[in-house]
Amino acid sequence: MKALVIGGNGFIGCNLVEELLNLGHQVRVFDRYPSRYQEPYPQVEYLIGDLGNHGEVHNAVAGMDWVFHLAYTTLPQTSNDDPVYDIRSNIADSVQLLQECQLSGTKKFVFISSGGTVYGIPQTIPIPEHHPTEPICSYGISKLTIEKYLSLFYRLWGLDYVVARISNPYGQQQNPNAKQGAIGVFLGNILAGKPITIWGDGKVVRDYIYIKDAIAGLLAAVKYQSGINEPRIFNIGAGQGHSLNELIEAMRKVVDMPVTVYYTDERPLDVPVNVLDISRARQELHWSPKVTLHEGLALTWQWLKSLHHGEGELLLLR
Repeated sequence: MKALVIGGNGFIGCNLVEELLNLGHQVRVFDRYPSRYQEPYPQVEYLIGDLGNHGEVHNAVAGMDWVFHLAYTTLPQTSNDDPVYDIRSNIADSVQLLQECQLSGTKKFVFISSGGTVYGIPQTIPIPEHHPTEPICSYGISKLTIEKYLSLFYRLWGLDYVVARISNPYGQQQNPNAKQGAIGVFLGNILAGKPITIWGDGKVVRDYIYIKDAIAGLLAAVKYQSGINEPRIFNIGAGQGHSLNELIEAMRKVVDMPVTVYYTDERPLDVPVNVLDISRARQELHWSPKVTLHEGLALTWQWLKSLHHGEGELLLLR
């Protein structure tokens, strides 16, 4: 298959591109920036462009069988600061992308949604896909809105799609200097000899999935053949939760450096618990995560150490 990965130079995108190549697919990447840590693959077609440029999007989509939409301009913790920007840069541009896919005859559209934000404050744990969706941040609202437009495009024009509501992925290629991604940021701080800052008392519980498991879930989803009344939305997570305090203790068992933790005021956008029910993905996609938290932390730590270059510095490609 010919696969377009929008946002293919990011954390999830780089890992997805690698696995698509391993499986023998032709890959095109569309992104605003080159990868931080991954050298370009000679067999991949790279297009640097903006999702808001309709001409560039038209060219990127042309001739593609599968389209994976991973690009996003906002983060959960900052999206409420400017919800208008969130709407304009994510919802409007994503709908334009859907129009291009519909006109070009895309066979399957895969949208990376957010299992951590679309449900809001959970009523039950673990959270199934049919749980009420009441996001408490603009990021979650815009993700959910794009999901609804996917359903509309399928009903009106037959654009086949699947939605992957991923929990909290971590692992190789994750930027340790980013504003999200607790595991990557925490391990990056440890490696740089910096303290870890936790908002609140550390009892917030999240579902952390190793990136290779998440990618396996995406590839199982893109191959899934669903009828008109069958599910198209899947939780992709570990299916179990760990508090931030438990996460820190698990890191202490993996790293070979001191770990210093500071606690500060909690944030209103943080729901207390978020653990995904992945039974639908297990049953329909025949997928389940394989890597334990301890194994995933060890693999991530080794990757980060391979980037270490000098005192407190990480080796970057750019």
